[in-house]
Amino acid sequence: MQKGILKAASCLPVLLLMLFTACSDDLGNDPTYTGRTNAATHLSLMKDSTAVDAISVSMGATSTMLGIDSDGDWTAEVSDTTWVKISNHAGYGFADRWSFLRLSVLKNEGEARSAVLTVKSGSNQRTLTINQRGTGTDPGDTFPSSFATLEDFLLGYNLGNTLDSWPVGSWWDPTTKTPTDWEQGWGQPLTTPEIINTIVERGFNVIRIPVTWAPHMDANGNVDAAWMARVKEVVDMVMASGSYCILNVQHDTGASESAWLIASMDAYNNGAAERYKKLWQQIATTFRDYGDHLLFESFNEILYTNSNDGWTAPAAGNDCYEAIRRYHQDFVDVVRATGGNNEFRNLVINPYSASSTETVLNELVVPSDKHANHIMMSVHSYDPYNFCNDNGEWSILTFNDECRETIDGVFQRVTKRASELGIPAFFGEFGAIDGKKDPAERIKYATYMGQKFKQHATAGLWWMGLIDRPSLTWYEAEIVDALFNALK
Repeated sequence: MQKGILKAASCLPVLLLMLFTACSDDLGNDPTYTGRTNAATHLSLMKDSTAVDAISVSMGATSTMLGIDSDGDWTAEVSDTTWVKISNHAGYGFADRWSFLRLSVLKNEGEARSAVLTVKSGSNQRTLTINQRGTGTDPGDTFPSSFATLEDFLLGYNLGNTLDSWPVGSWWDPTTKTPTDWEQGWGQPLTTPEIINTIVERGFNVIRIPVTWAPHMDANGNVDAAWMARVKEVVDMVMASGSYCILNVQHDTGASESAWLIASMDAYNNGAAERYKKLWQQIATTFRDYGDHLLFESFNEILYTNSNDGWTAPAAGNDCYEAIRRYHQDFVDVVRATGGNNEFRNLVINPYSASSTETVLNELVVPSDKHANHIMMSVHSYDPYNFCNDNGEWSILTFNDECRETIDGVFQRVTKRASELGIPAFFGEFGAIDGKKDPAERIKYATYMGQKFKQHATAGLWWMGLIDRPSLTWYEAEIVDALFNALK
């Protein structure tokens, strides 16, 4: 059975598995491991950098990661395995780091209940009481309270160059164009249920719909009703397919003279923040009553300038990172304020340029939220850049060990930062998108990425391609097969 990205808390099993490190059973093979001993001197159970002896969880199915702070090997067991599951029952101790286990609970359709997790290391023993709320004890734990965790499906697809298109030039007269003209402005066909269903039937269980809004907003920030209606039609197609759907703000950011959503405090304080909040108020209101198969993503690859210079991330402490933190907080506050199912909807935030470099990951801060555990992080990875993209004489033509080491570094950084922030993370865009490369080498890349998704229990969404949408033909079926085969 294929794994995938989002599962509603009202369904079984858990929504999405938290992204942290690989399971503790494998940590002995970790190249960063610096030593352990069987003679434990201490033992603590850690949650979000705090030692805990009890946790309370939603009545919906959910999971959480626990750190085991011990320098000796340890064992774990739970008192009631009918509704509490742990990912591993033993692990290594480390002198300079934690090991981890994932604790998952099934949906509770009855009275409140409790169970005890017991961890032993040498002569040390710690217990954790798991208290799960029951029917009627928490009104927020009905349908809308699905937690942002990562489990089940692992692969998604970006419906790129479609609702995100922004044609420019004398040949394109925006005053004469309809929403469907814009949708086809970058050469893709009009989206149909048949296209969506073909993608979903192949096994992709989440579809990201990038949307560029600026060409369809007036001077006061009002979104054209016809454009919003067309976005809604496409979202409805995805929802009807049974897939999960991520809706975002796309080329309003980026290296374009027309981009207005800029990561600088100057831009933030001079109109961008108010325009951004008004945009999300309109989007969130339109989709307020949609179920939790729909996620909102704050924005795409935001830069400190709308020129190509912005792709080089500023040094730590630059005010671009403060602007991003404020935009993210505005995003959460505006969406929650629209009520309905948006009060608990899972929301996606991105670091600067959606990059996975150490600086931008370290500068990312999780915004405050009225309900915990409903925010996740997305990064984009076309790494190694010179393999995944056409960069002329600098292109890497063979997927070799150096490429694998680069990818390993990306996953290690993202895993580490997600663990520190206490939120799940996934790859909102990835792909070897240079079609001129040898298909066999791109298949090697797809296989390795699929293996990394499986190893790190996270998800990836390929950036368009793979399928000829008008004919519904998978012209790169071997790459699709490689991705899914790697997950088995």
